[in-house]
Amino acid sequence: MNSPFTHHYVTFYHGSCPQPSANIAAITYQQRRGNVLYAVIAITGILAGIISGMVGTGSSIILLPALAWTFGPKTAIPVMAVAAIVGNISRVLLWRKDINLKAFFLYSVPGIPAAVLGANTLWVMPARLSDICIGLFFFLLIPLRHFAKTKALPLTGLQLALAGALTGFLTGVVFSTGPLTIPIFAGYGLVKGALLSTEAAASFAIYFAKASTFSAIGAMPWHVLVSGLLVGGTLVAGMLIGKKWVVRISDNAFNRLIDVMLLVAGASLLRDAFF
Repeated sequence: MNSPFTHHYVTFYHGSCPQPSANIAAITYQQRRGNVLYAVIAITGILAGIISGMVGTGSSIILLPALAWTFGPKTAIPVMAVAAIVGNISRVLLWRKDINLKAFFLYSVPGIPAAVLGANTLWVMPARLSDICIGLFFFLLIPLRHFAKTKALPLTGLQLALAGALTGFLTGVVFSTGPLTIPIFAGYGLVKGALLSTEAAASFAIYFAKASTFSAIGAMPWHVLVSGLLVGGTLVAGMLIGKKWVVRISDNAFNRLIDVMLLVAGASLLRDAFF
């Protein structure tokens, strides 16, 4: 599904074409609409970067409604994959000395092929089915993330690998599983810098595999790649702003914000699927 402002269509009827003035007006409207939508994404991306810089996750979910509205669910997913790569690079560089290599490999080795499988699965799905699956997952993610946060179950190496395979596949199919990965690595025993750095490195590997898959199957045209880089740039800008201006948000307020965004994104996708 292409962005509503990436292509313009001129229809010819029996050798005739629309009036030039009408055609120019239509193109001007599309250009203005595109500018407004990109402005919305830029503002949302900076806000998402500020918040994720403070709490370690949530940027993808905050961006979901804007990206899905602008590009459509299928195109928004490769855009977000590229943006997530850019966003995670800065986190990896910041905490690179604290990465737990054992946990990284246990999670990523099964997670990477699972993400490739998930991305391929998404792309062969009918658009309506993908809308339904992603929308329902967003609703399900609300209780799942609260359960994972309150029930920090200790994980063995084998369980971490299985979790990597499951979340890798889900990450390939849907926008993001960020709210689940932090509790997974915390359950393995990682804390503070080791937790943030290892989760960022693993997320980078998963999203890189996902983006590479989209590129290989022809789902990463230049405008999608450029859009992803621009969105990623807004995330990094937001992280820098959040670091410079010490903005505080309570855990309860952040959790409510994430739940609202999931509800809005899920309801929007299900509405598009059925109506």
